[in-house]
Amino acid sequence: MAKAEYVKFVDVTKCDGCRACMVACKNWNDLPAEPEAFQGSVQSHANVTANTWNVLSFIEHENGKGNLEYLFRHSSCFHCSEAACVKVCPEDAMHYTEFGTVDVNTDKCVGCGYCVQNCPFDVVQLATYKDKSGKEYKKAQKCTMCVDRLEEGMQPACVTTCHTDAMEFGTKDEMLKKAEKRMSEIKERFPNAMIYNPEGVGGTHTIYVLAERPSVYGLPEKPKVPTSAVVWKDYAQPIGKMMLGATSMALVGAFVTNKLFNKEGKEREEDGGGSHE
Repeated sequence: MAKAEYVKFVDVTKCDGCRACMVACKNWNDLPAEPEAFQGSVQSHANVTANTWNVLSFIEHENGKGNLEYLFRHSSCFHCSEAACVKVCPEDAMHYTEFGTVDVNTDKCVGCGYCVQNCPFDVVQLATYKDKSGKEYKKAQKCTMCVDRLEEGMQPACVTTCHTDAMEFGTKDEMLKKAEKRMSEIKERFPNAMIYNPEGVGGTHTIYVLAERPSVYGLPEKPKVPTSAVVWKDYAQPIGKMMLGATSMALVGAFVTNKLFNKEGKEREEDGGGSHE
């Protein structure tokens, strides 16, 4: 029997910007501190990184009445149902868990960076490590939705520490109902409020009630998985494995994924940054 899908529900209108979710994430996942220089805002980090998996965003916004207000947003992985990072990963290191969330198998990850380049939310990053000989290597890192806690019947660390109940965790149906109920309560105060659960990525396992349009929070209005990734992962790759066998298809796959999903290489060529004699 398949397990029910679970989602994290974030109501930004309840958030007071305390950053307890950031601290809880660091503590539970044993992530190193990343001091940053002052950037002209009370926001501590500009974006999520390979060692800071969630960031509390502070947005200064002028509302429809001409008044300035702070908007807060807990920023982390969305755990898309149709995740671009999963589709472009040549080693199946990016994968879905039994809870419907997206996790990284670091043993399989080769640090190619295709997941970083193709994530529509820019939440996957590469961490740099050193082996015993001092040689550097990279691995993809991001929020795991505390899958190790979920497996033990616990909730994500960020959710348990939120003192305003801006974050909740439960079954997908239950959380969507709560989001819809909350919308009816805040629509008068926030006429542009909406539920952010984009269809272009199959819906997400982190859903938001936003007070303003997604772009105000630095989010894409209509994120989607690249068509090339869908065709490759869902059609060409399975057929290729049947016709060529897994080993031969792995070699073909390495070539194809590099051509399709290596955006850095394409940018270098377009900018005249390719190899020259």
